[in-house]
Amino acid sequence: MASAEEVAREAERRDIRTRWLLSAPALLVIFFAATGPLLIVLVYSFLTPGPYGDVKWQFSPEAWISVFMERDIFDDTLSLAAAHVTIFWRSIKLAIITTIATLALGFPTAYFMATRSEKTRDLWLFLITIPFWTNLLIRTFAVLQIIRNEGLINTVLLKLGIISAPIQILFTDTAILIGMAYVYLPLMVLPIYASMEKLDFRLVEAGYDLYATRFQVLRRIIFPLVKPGVIAGSILVFIPALGAYVTPIVLGGGKNMMLSNLIELQFGQGRNWPLGSALSIAVMVIVMVALLAYVRNAGRSEVRHG
Repeated sequence: MASAEEVAREAERRDIRTRWLLSAPALLVIFFAATGPLLIVLVYSFLTPGPYGDVKWQFSPEAWISVFMERDIFDDTLSLAAAHVTIFWRSIKLAIITTIATLALGFPTAYFMATRSEKTRDLWLFLITIPFWTNLLIRTFAVLQIIRNEGLINTVLLKLGIISAPIQILFTDTAILIGMAYVYLPLMVLPIYASMEKLDFRLVEAGYDLYATRFQVLRRIIFPLVKPGVIAGSILVFIPALGAYVTPIVLGGGKNMMLSNLIELQFGQGRNWPLGSALSIAVMVIVMVALLAYVRNAGRSEVRHG
């Protein structure tokens, strides 16, 4: 006769098998809908480009070499692909600056919302989420109308006599930065607000009672407690900013190309699917490395202060 321990162990095994069977459909959907396409892109990155935008099933590491290197058309010598390096640097730089800009704007906005009454909070939260009701392309064109030479900013500055000629903002990195900061700002505000709403503001009052300055209260009380929201917001902004496509096309005018535009160019006019696939995987690797480094450092900081 089986002991009670064996019966319990067998029941646990049955429970685990049942859970795996119940989750199998969802796991299959995730595999084929998410992992499957990534595996296809990875395989394509090691193939030879075809003459009409397809691929030849011949193994070749040339696409990965071409991510940062280029061959001379005469003697096949390798040299640094300056254009690709510039685009990589511009994309990473703008994504980082966008994250910092949205944090600088989003943190005080979230603090302002969290310190209002409950009814007023709902109103501010509603106003923050309104941009999500509008298509990204429409929001980007709205920014274009503000920063173009005949737009709101230049018109006001000209009327006030501050400038004598319109400032060229459109079709620059600054225009792309402004557009991405506007588009992704709610993604920074909402996670920080969610963390700050749970903050016990009696701790802030206690800090002031102990003669802490406002900066000390912010640095030692508020920021450590809402740090998970800051990390979540930074991740939510950095990832789409690095892969932004619409905003650089509309506000950059095609002259200030970013990674997503370069990838689209390879799949479209360039007819080089392996290179486009290699660039896509490279972007994903950059995001993964950045996120792992960010989360790891944040975890160490929490352990050090915990």
